[in-house]
Amino acid sequence: MDTPPVITGDDVSPAQQALRYELTTLAFRLPDADRATAGIEPWVGASDAEGRLLGCWEGENGPLGRVYVLRGFDDDAQLARERERAAHSRAPFGAGDHLTDLTMNGYAPFPFMPPVVTGAFGSVYEIRDYHLVPGGLPATIDGWRQALPGRHVVDPVTVVMYALDGPARIVHIWPFSGLDERVAIRRRLYAEGAWPPPGGPEHIAEAVSMIAWPLPGSPLH
Repeated sequence: MDTPPVITGDDVSPAQQALRYELTTLAFRLPDADRATAGIEPWVGASDAEGRLLGCWEGENGPLGRVYVLRGFDDDAQLARERERAAHSRAPFGAGDHLTDLTMNGYAPFPFMPPVVTGAFGSVYEIRDYHLVPGGLPATIDGWRQALPGRHVVDPVTVVMYALDGPARIVHIWPFSGLDERVAIRRRLYAEGAWPPPGGPEHIAEAVSMIAWPLPGSPLH
């Protein structure tokens, strides 16, 4: 396994806080999976593309026929230019007519989160989406700032980020060597009182968890 970045709870540099992420969900009929996903790497690696491919996963639970693509951008302007490229494409992500839906959501990292580091971190990833109550983001960030450095030492997170548009939401992505490890770690941390973050659950209106496997070629795997 590769080495994850260190998280101290202190704010990172302004340049790192300016980083933006996009989590795209591609939906398709199950028989079209190969055709719907074959164009992702050429699309994100095209000469006129901006940003960096960080991870690409296929969902295993919840609605099937879903692939999740995480990309990183230097700032809001770069993210906006890439959104324009997708908006004016007849075949965004190279999927052509094989997509039944395409959702592109932009995020900013929590202010103490270092940039996402790619590499081999787990064979299974959990992508968890929390819809917060209105006004719940500041307290959520404060709680994560307190609790995440300790958890990150034993259970490194890929990223935790908040939505730039739409309802107040946060998304975190966590790698695990397997589902049994995920369950064991969460049970132990809860029993030790090391998780959840203080004040966190009180500000969650609803939550969705997706278990996903890295696709071949995913920089996060």
